[in-house]
Amino acid sequence: MAVQKRMLKPVPQNNFEVKNTTSLKTAHDWDAEKKEYEVVFDDGTMTFFWRAHTLTALFVLVIVLVYVAFEPITDDTDYNIKRGIIAALGTFIVLGVAIMPDGPFKRPHPALWRLLFCLSILYELFLIFALFQSPNDARKLLKHFDKNLGEELEEKSYGGSCLIYDPSVPDDPWHNIWDKFDAFVPTHFFGWWLKTLVLRDWWLCTVISIMFEILEYTLEHQLPNFSECWWDHWIMDALLCNGLGIVCGMYTLEYFSMKQYHWRGLWNIPTYRGKLKRIFAQFGPYNWIKFEWRPLSSLGRWVATLTIVFVFLLTELNTFYLKFVLWVPPDHWLNLVRLFAMLFWGAVALREVFQYLDDPDCTSIGRQSWTLLTIVFTEFLIVARFDRETISKPLPRVIALFWVLGLIGLLFYTIWAFVLNRKATPKETELEVEERRYRWLQESKGLKDFSEFSLSRFANGLHNDFREAVRKLKD
Repeated sequence: MAVQKRMLKPVPQNNFEVKNTTSLKTAHDWDAEKKEYEVVFDDGTMTFFWRAHTLTALFVLVIVLVYVAFEPITDDTDYNIKRGIIAALGTFIVLGVAIMPDGPFKRPHPALWRLLFCLSILYELFLIFALFQSPNDARKLLKHFDKNLGEELEEKSYGGSCLIYDPSVPDDPWHNIWDKFDAFVPTHFFGWWLKTLVLRDWWLCTVISIMFEILEYTLEHQLPNFSECWWDHWIMDALLCNGLGIVCGMYTLEYFSMKQYHWRGLWNIPTYRGKLKRIFAQFGPYNWIKFEWRPLSSLGRWVATLTIVFVFLLTELNTFYLKFVLWVPPDHWLNLVRLFAMLFWGAVALREVFQYLDDPDCTSIGRQSWTLLTIVFTEFLIVARFDRETISKPLPRVIALFWVLGLIGLLFYTIWAFVLNRKATPKETELEVEERRYRWLQESKGLKDFSEFSLSRFANGLHNDFREAVRKLKD
């Protein structure tokens, strides 16, 4: 059973919190209760499933290569090229899964996240190869995935009549609403549910959701697919599909954050019911980290948050522009595969970015973050190179004025908040920095017990033993 009911009172994860004596005291210590649920216990069971199998993978790979090397030779050039490419890609994936370092996620298995990282590298290499092709040749490449691809498409416009109730059609006066309900409605809902689990912040999700609707208004003169009715933008998309997805995602985040993670080996659980629950729990998180982005705490965090929003929106736009320039139907399975891949890569990347911003000892972004940024900008370069005429269509005057005023307002707010009104920005104390450092050291080394530190000494600012513990952990 992954989540053990409290029988023994666990040690709080953060046992050195400094209490603010000037704040109002409540009848119940809510902070202490929350910290009780942040404990992660693992009995350290290492089964065959978790042990490294690099030699086994090497042996299987060599056996497969020996087998294919002595197959009868054929003179079919296309067949040999395809087999050679598949073999090379398969070898790279096996080597990557076997020898690449683990990422930040452990469930359901670190090998899965190593596999996804390898696939992100291969996808980036494919994008770079496509970037050097002509638009027609790049579209022909997709025929290797589906022979029906590579044919010019007719974009569906979601605009037209925007009457919610159409009395001119007495048989079905609500037909305009029913026409807008397609497979993309549940995609919007579940997509934002999962995106909320990735971003882990209500404000960030809401800002990105609203900004994308504004971008659709902005770019509907370039892509007919962006032309929608006002109620389709703000009621069906932003409020219902996206909004409900974000709300469900926030409830899911609250559930994960309140769980007490108690991991035991499968064979250490006596009951079959407990074993079954443990198997299902393997596909959930190993532990949970709350993302506190705190964009207004410093100029660096503010710029980082704006960058996250920009990259997220660019990734969303690439989805529509890529299928437009490469002639991929909206309902094709390749679009769904890319969306899921970007979701998994984005989950790892944002976890790495958050640690880069929050961990005082983290001095560089992670591998997946670097790769994902390269993917997003390479996709944009493909769109810009293959259909420069579309993306260079000038914005309507009103839309351009709106964006100019918005960017000027954002610039003035940044200057006011972090330059002119700098004293109003709360500065982080040295104690808070060390607390963050030790929390990440605990995360990386799997520590669970903070009881060696005295809360009273911490409250008085005497934290030399904490400094010494941090130094020992680094060593």
